[in-house]
Order: sequence, then C-alpha cells, then structure tokens
Amino acid sequence: MQTHTKFLPVKEQISRLKDGVAPVEIIDMEGLTQKLEQSRSENRPLRVKQGFDASAPDLHIGHSVSIWKLKTFQELGHKVVFLIGDFTGMVGDPSGKSKTRPRLTREEVEVNAQTYRDQVYKILDPEMTEVRFNSEWHGQRNIYEFLELTSHYTIRRMLERDDFWKRFQAEKPISIMEFLYPLIQAYDSVALKADIELGGTDQKFNLVLTRHIQRAYGQDPQVLLLMPLLCGTGGKEKMSKSLGNAIGITDSPDDIYGKIMSIPDDMIREYYLMCSGIENREIDNILSQNDPYQAKHKLANTIVSKYYDENKARCAAQQFLSLFKNKDLPSPAELIEDNAAVRIDNEVEWLPRIIVTAGGAKSNAEANRLIKAGAVSIDCVKVQAEGKNLDIRIEAPFILKVGKRRFYLIYRNEEQLKQLC
Repeated sequence: MQTHTKFLPVKEQISRLKDGVAPVEIIDMEGLTQKLEQSRSENRPLRVKQGFDASAPDLHIGHSVSIWKLKTFQELGHKVVFLIGDFTGMVGDPSGKSKTRPRLTREEVEVNAQTYRDQVYKILDPEMTEVRFNSEWHGQRNIYEFLELTSHYTIRRMLERDDFWKRFQAEKPISIMEFLYPLIQAYDSVALKADIELGGTDQKFNLVLTRHIQRAYGQDPQVLLLMPLLCGTGGKEKMSKSLGNAIGITDSPDDIYGKIMSIPDDMIREYYLMCSGIENREIDNILSQNDPYQAKHKLANTIVSKYYDENKARCAAQQFLSLFKNKDLPSPAELIEDNAAVRIDNEVEWLPRIIVTAGGAKSNAEANRLIKAGAVSIDCVKVQAEGKNLDIRIEAPFILKVGKRRFYLIYRNEEQLKQLC
C-alpha cells in the first residue's frame, strides 16, 4: 500500500501529539490510529476541528492550550477547521453553569467573531486553516430538519449531564434552549464531516454526544482529544474573560508580562507546562532554583515572545521593572519605612476588606466602587474581577495601589517581610 511522504508514520504522529501539553483523555484511541492510517494510505489530510463560541471579544492563553495542539496537527500535514460559534454564541453554552447564562445579541456576537478570526492566525498557519461560522448551516435549516435533529436524543440522557442534574435537583430553571445547545453543537461536526475534535475537559458531555449524532447521520464518529483547562490568574477558577482572570493573546506585551508576574506562586509550574512550550526537563531546572520571582520573569518573557517577539518581551520586562525601581511605584522597603505595610492574618481575604483594612477606603462598598472604576491594581496589574472572584490568596507580599497615589505593602506574616529585607 503506497503512502504519502508528507505524512509521518502513525506511531510518530501519535508521539508528536502527546508531546508538550498532552491530552487529558483521548476518546477512541483505536479510532485515532485507524484514521491516521487511512489518512496516510489515501494521501488525505484529516479534518481536525475545534469550536469557540464568540461569547467574548478575545481569545486568551487558556484557549491557546488546545490551539497550539491544532498547530501540531497542521505540522503533521492535517487540515484544521477553526469553527467560530456565531450561532451557538447567541444560545449560550450551559457547560459548568449553575444558572441560565445571559444571551448575547447578534451584534455582540458578530463583533466578537471577527476578532477571533483576526487573532487565531497568531498561532495557526492560514494556508492550512479553514475558518467557518456555524450560522452557515444553522441559520439556513428549516424547522423540520431541526426537529429531526432533536429526535436523536432523550431528555433522560440529557439529564445525565452533571450540571443539568444538579440544577434539576435544586429546582433551578433549565431552559429548553439550554437542552438544545449540545445538540446544536453536535450537528456542527456533521456539517463539517470532522474526523477529530479538540476541546476542554469541561466539554466532554457535549463532545461525546457529538459522536452519537454523527452515527445517527451515517458518519464515522470523530475522535476526541480532551485538553486540560488552565486556571486564571487568581489561581482558582478556569481562565475566563467574564471572570476577569484571563490573559488575552492580543493583550499588550506590558499587560501580558504584568499579569504573568501576578499569578500565585503555586501556579507557576502549571503555567510553564501549559503555556511556555519549554521542555519538562528545563522547567524542572528553572523551578529547582526555588526563586518564584525570577521563574515568573522567565515565564513572562517566554510567553510575550511567543505572541510578539523577543524585543517586545525585553521592553515589557524593562517597563515592569521600572515601575518598581522608579518613583512610579515605591519599593517594599520604602513602604515599610512609611508605615504602609499592612498585615492580613488570613491566607485568603476578600480584596475590598483588604483595601478597607489598609485605609484605602472607608467601607467595603466604597472599595468595590474603586475596583469597578479600575482604580485598584496589584503589583501593577489592574483588578478586573468582581464579587466572589475578589478573594485574594496572600502567598507572598504584594503592592496594592488604590487610586493614583496610595500604595500599601500587603503581607501575611513576619517571615514574608524578612524575605523582602
């Protein structure tokens, strides 16, 4: 059987796919092997799909974990279908939600969709990327075709989904539209004749359902590569623009650098493994130095270089350091000397309460207003979260800025201060 020299042997392709950030789970490993073998024998690239609902205007480095894996498929000679969910974005994915999420307007989705198209080529090869919008088929289907789709799954099976079941048990509302979302998403792979699909582990229910729907429409079910989810800069919840804990791939080099420097120390290894592209052995060597501050600098430099270039990364590092060295931001020693060092005994504390304790606001309500106005930053990174997402883990001292001229050194115990001196 003749093979195309373009495609590596199947074992080598699978090895490449497991390099770097490995999938948490591959659903149908045997099917993956068969599809790759068939691809070689037919001189045909596989169609590798991932979909992103246009629910926010920017892609972030959490999205990029799987997009870089799509890039690996391209390097192996396969075709990537980057699907923008402009139709499903107006429905709203219920995955991981404890309540019905607000719907977006057509105008909001169209703006977000255009930015996705522009941003994805920071990583993917345009010549090997097919950008599609799922309104192409969903917007044209008649009611009879849609009813046919709904006939292939049951309410009972849909309630097996964990977040739906919890809401059902708690007597919280679940709209019919939310029930329909997984089916609408599943049909995307039918329309695109996808061979393989990537998605986060939170998408497992939706993606497994897709295999069922493909069979119902007479197609060979796609193989699934479930990728790990990256925690946001706060170190608790998954990275999300709506939670204010995301690092956008089109953020300025200065913002990316500053946000990386703000991550909790216990997240450094995860960010290295999932975002840097550095080999595990070198990561171990970096972290063995037991210097979180320098490790974050190297990480920030690496990530800015990936999305911009080394010169931009170098300038961002200089900008970050100047904020500490110049009068733009007082040093920890200066704040200690000025009696602006504030001890917070709790390991985790709500940011408005920290601000009030420091003297930056008279009440939690006032502190909240300052945060919403963008007047509060931690180590040069503006705070953009709200509500429960304002819980701050004080693993190391940090400089809190309130307004234009008020600075406080926040710490948890005397040992932390000794490390600064």
